[in-house]
Amino acid sequence: MEVRAKKALGQHFLTDQNIARSIVNALSVSPVRDVLEIGPGMGVLSQYLLDREDLDLKMVEVDGESVDYLLTHFGKADGRVMLADFLKLDMALVFPGEYRVIGNFPYNISSQIFFKILDDKDRVSEVVCMIQKEVADRIAEKPGSKTYGILSVLLQAWYDIDYILSVGPGAFCPPPKVKSSVIRLRRNARTELGCDEALFKKVVKAAFGQRRKTLRNALKPMLPASPAPEEVARMLDLRAETLGVEDFILLTNWLEERYRFR
Repeated sequence: MEVRAKKALGQHFLTDQNIARSIVNALSVSPVRDVLEIGPGMGVLSQYLLDREDLDLKMVEVDGESVDYLLTHFGKADGRVMLADFLKLDMALVFPGEYRVIGNFPYNISSQIFFKILDDKDRVSEVVCMIQKEVADRIAEKPGSKTYGILSVLLQAWYDIDYILSVGPGAFCPPPKVKSSVIRLRRNARTELGCDEALFKKVVKAAFGQRRKTLRNALKPMLPASPAPEEVARMLDLRAETLGVEDFILLTNWLEERYRFR
């Protein structure tokens, strides 16, 4: 029995066992035993995850054919596989406390997966994933690059990001049209931003929504009439891609003090 790759689900099954082992080995040995694998497919990662005695693994898979395959071929998968859409899954019902995430993320929803992880960042201590190289570059990039963007700022505010390895199309069946990369996110020591978090997200998204403009123009609808202090005024004359996390926090604090966001 083989699982037919479904284009609508963005399925490209990893076939290189050495890369699969490298991905699983990138998941740290940690006191946090609960681990969720997103999109196990035919179990190329699952087979090695199930053998790790330091993990309590659960898998979420939206494709019923893949679920049948996993249950047929991996005895240890019984009771661990959920037929569900991760984006709609209530993770509080899956794990009561802290947990970690691993997977070869479907490339067509990888950004949505990260936004959901951010919503649960106080419980997600580590993420190891294979994603489209372009997205991985964006997430791991530092300020000053054209690839630096919304996900870069939001994820780097809460996670330390390591670039693990690059993977060519030939490692998959069917081969994707893009290159892939494996990255690891580890929760940093930050417990709060020091500013209104919802406003922080709105500022970041608005700033990069018109990234070719200076922040003064990109954020114009939310800027107060009163003049900005010198440090903030300097930032407003720059583009979003030049600001780091701490800069956006400073900018958000000033907006919060001077202007009621609407």
